[in-house]
Amino acid sequence: MPAALLITGTVGAGKTSVADAAGDLLAAAGIPHAVIDLDWLRRSWPAPADDPFNLELTLRNLRDVARNHLEAGARRLVLAGVVESRDERRRHQEAVGVNLTVCRLRVPIPVVRQRLARRHEGDEAGLRWHLDRSGALDDILVAARVEDVVVDAGERSVTSAAAAVMRAVGWC
Repeated sequence: MPAALLITGTVGAGKTSVADAAGDLLAAAGIPHAVIDLDWLRRSWPAPADDPFNLELTLRNLRDVARNHLEAGARRLVLAGVVESRDERRRHQEAVGVNLTVCRLRVPIPVVRQRLARRHEGDEAGLRWHLDRSGALDDILVAARVEDVVVDAGERSVTSAAAAVMRAVGWC
């Protein structure tokens, strides 16, 4: 039966990298799958004033992309993105149309800040925004408890974190 996994966490937690590595693990196991970065499904400008993170566009695109991948034979969907509330989780579940498990990557904020500094080298405005958002978003995610499992990913390699996520959700 097809299933979906959404890897969430604060900015700089490694969601996209871990999702990519999870896809590699699924491929090595011979499991048909797709990896979907939700940031790319929402990436347009300008966002509506009442939807600054383009959630509505993300969900519309996710509905179509997930359906296309499932119709093409994917048995697992690995999503990377931020889900800040139970309502958003429910809406993502509806969009993918299959059982959705959510894993939150837990990364200490000092580690997140180091990662963001590397990622945004030469982009002071982007770095400031992401540094400000990282702690606030982490607090939102901890309070929202949208996840089924939490994996500590701060000191692990990307491959090790992906393997831990796969074990935590019972996909390996």
